[in-house]
Amino acid sequence: MIGGLGPGEPDDPDRRDRDTEPIPRTRDGSQQSPDNDPYFVGKATVGAAAGGGPSGQSAMPTSSLPVVDDLPHFSEDELAGLRFDASGVPLGPRRVLPLEDEPSSMVARYLFPTERYRGEWKRHWIHLTNPLFIGVMATFILGYLSGFLAKQNVSGLWAAAVVIWALVMSWVGWTVADWYFDRFILTNKRLMLVNGLITRKVAMMPLLKVTDMKYEQTPLGRVLNYGTFVLESAGQDQALSKVDHMPNPNELYLRIVEEMYEPAAVEARLGREGEED
Repeated sequence: MIGGLGPGEPDDPDRRDRDTEPIPRTRDGSQQSPDNDPYFVGKATVGAAAGGGPSGQSAMPTSSLPVVDDLPHFSEDELAGLRFDASGVPLGPRRVLPLEDEPSSMVARYLFPTERYRGEWKRHWIHLTNPLFIGVMATFILGYLSGFLAKQNVSGLWAAAVVIWALVMSWVGWTVADWYFDRFILTNKRLMLVNGLITRKVAMMPLLKVTDMKYEQTPLGRVLNYGTFVLESAGQDQALSKVDHMPNPNELYLRIVEEMYEPAAVEARLGREGEED
């Protein structure tokens, strides 16, 4: 059979033309009319695009081909989690906050040269609730006693009340200063808690010795974003076993766990941040 004609069949020119017509196809492979298929490319179009039109005409520019507009579009944020750098570290959105570059002067003295600083934190301001409440109440009581003792003409008791108020406010000021100089420190080797104004106390726990770590948040802590960290080390009593009123507990938890289990990821992220700077 030649040209689609079997033996004994007459040579029909109309049938020969029908056999050589291009078959329009849709995306799913089913036949469809070229009139209602925007993605149909006929024989003449393909030949013209390839520079081999039957009439010797020039190749049709690619801009005249149909443009596909219904392809899915993805934002940079959606594609960020699928990108990795040369070391295999994801380039997606950061799960933890950026690290501080340098320790403060009051913390740097407790770090040895080969230790890599990862961050320091003060306790949440809720830690000062009781001292500040006592100071406010002492001020109100002094104001009430001042008016009462002025009517009684007892100057000695009024002076004693002022002295007591001054002592209470001094204690409040001392507590606020102690809170300011209190630091929780994370390095690539250990956790430290430094506190005290006159007598400095430095508690330390190596990261390799941490066997269990958790943080607890009360309902008020969830609203104000603070919590209490509980650390355990090989079943032994440690000086750094419970740290209360820590700010951003979830962020701090991720920071410590990442340093314990993925130190290479921390180093890679820091190196990339240094190149960007």
